[in-house]
Amino acid sequence: MTEIDNAKRHGQHYTPTALADFLARRAFAAATPLLGAASLTIVDPACGDGELLLAAARAARDAGYDGELRLTGYEIDTDAIDAASERLSEHGVTATIIEGDFLVAQRSMPAGSIDIIITNPPYVRTQHLGQAAAQLLANEFGLTGRVDLTHPFVTVAGRLLRENAVLALLCSNRFLSTLAGENVRRALMAGTLSVGELYDLGDTKLFKAAVLPAVIIASKASALETPPRYASAYEIPTGEPTAPNLFAALEGAKSSIVSHGAKPFEVKVGTLAMPDDTKTPWRLSDPDADAWLSGIDERAWKRFGDVAKIRVGIKTTADKVFLSDDWSTRAPDVENELLLPLLDQRDITPWRTAQNPQLRVLYPYDLSSEKRIALDVDDYPGTKAYLLQHEEQLRGRTYVIEGGRHWYEIWVPQRPALWADPKIVFPDISESPRFALDTTGAVVNGNCYWISLRDIADDDLAHIMLAVANSSLGLRYYDEVCGNRLYSGKRRWITQYVKRLPLPDPSTPESRRLIDTARSLVGAGEDDAGLLDRIDREVEAAFAVSGKQARAATDTLF
Repeated sequence: MTEIDNAKRHGQHYTPTALADFLARRAFAAATPLLGAASLTIVDPACGDGELLLAAARAARDAGYDGELRLTGYEIDTDAIDAASERLSEHGVTATIIEGDFLVAQRSMPAGSIDIIITNPPYVRTQHLGQAAAQLLANEFGLTGRVDLTHPFVTVAGRLLRENAVLALLCSNRFLSTLAGENVRRALMAGTLSVGELYDLGDTKLFKAAVLPAVIIASKASALETPPRYASAYEIPTGEPTAPNLFAALEGAKSSIVSHGAKPFEVKVGTLAMPDDTKTPWRLSDPDADAWLSGIDERAWKRFGDVAKIRVGIKTTADKVFLSDDWSTRAPDVENELLLPLLDQRDITPWRTAQNPQLRVLYPYDLSSEKRIALDVDDYPGTKAYLLQHEEQLRGRTYVIEGGRHWYEIWVPQRPALWADPKIVFPDISESPRFALDTTGAVVNGNCYWISLRDIADDDLAHIMLAVANSSLGLRYYDEVCGNRLYSGKRRWITQYVKRLPLPDPSTPESRRLIDTARSLVGAGEDDAGLLDRIDREVEAAFAVSGKQARAATDTLF
């Protein structure tokens, strides 16, 4: 099995030395009240090749600690155990490596027995754990929704750490902003642990795998008097370095730009805005951004989610059977009336969609019904013969049949009768907002989202939504409030974020002008630079903010 296979299956993404040293350094900075003790018990619950234990030993030395270090690592991979033992021995570091599952072993560990937990837990999602294992974890640790192994590791830390002890956690940054990260946010807000520092390492590509990491430093102590420190690092198009390296910038007092991997990165420094509820994403707070957001929120009439249902596109779970850009090459011939145009990410630009999408989907549903009603394939002999060729694959989707569906159905067909109505569509992932009005009647693919104008029941309001979503103000609002950025400037435009975008009062003169300009852009054959600039200015006017404020996040500040 290759290193990549292991990473996918077991969540093994070994920690680079520079990142391990950063994590350990921050852990010992938070553990200052413990450094007078005669001994320190330090545990890595998933020690891998031992890098974090080595980093902890180095950080202890650099912090001037001269007591006994009791280093313990847990690991289930025997090859990793051998590697860790050899590396620790080579560096003259004494540690105990235990073969076993920490989440099992912790059941017999006494409460308050550890001084520092330093860990990069395996990032294994529910689909790789298996439903049965995920359910056992959920039941034991009180977890909900999608579960990955980070969640139980954080949950048990509060019990095992003694007073003033420290959790130094390296994990995916998705816990900051996704619904799936609620378990981690809940554990960190339970009152047992106090978050002192948080670092979103964004698209710095510190790992070989496509992991966007974050560092959490939390203490088993009473709530801090000041808000937790928060720093983030994301690539920007251009910028002159003002800090010597990435980790120096992350530990710096002010925001800066750093060259990392021969590319410029903006490191923002602020404090953590931790809402009272666990469902709301965590965000980096600074006075200017907070004042801007407060102004927008005070003037917001409603949110996207208040006026419309935001739906994901169809999901077939057998795309090679149901989707094609050339059905003429397939046999037997499928009845043409069941082949519907399918909007894909590549068909969507800001304001407009392609009039003739290349993809067609075999869509065996009654288009007169809003609810899913499958057609009888006996009435379509060509389609039936075609599907029978793929029957074994389609029946292999047991969840479809167990869900009460016919074996030849797609998994998520959405609302068949709504496809014919105009709709707002946008891709799941894109660098900049691409919200468009589609009037072709096409079906929407699962890598996109859609909002039916029948739900909105107001064509003017639909154009305001397009204007806000495609504007500089809308982009900054997304970045400040949602912050779910991927590599190379790409963003996730999913329901939980888009529903939070603000809407100005549609009855004001400013909004009426905005509607007219949005209609002009939708109807234009191509983008008009003058109209695009006007949209930005009119969205700003509708929320009564200045252009300089609204565009601050879309331009570099340095």
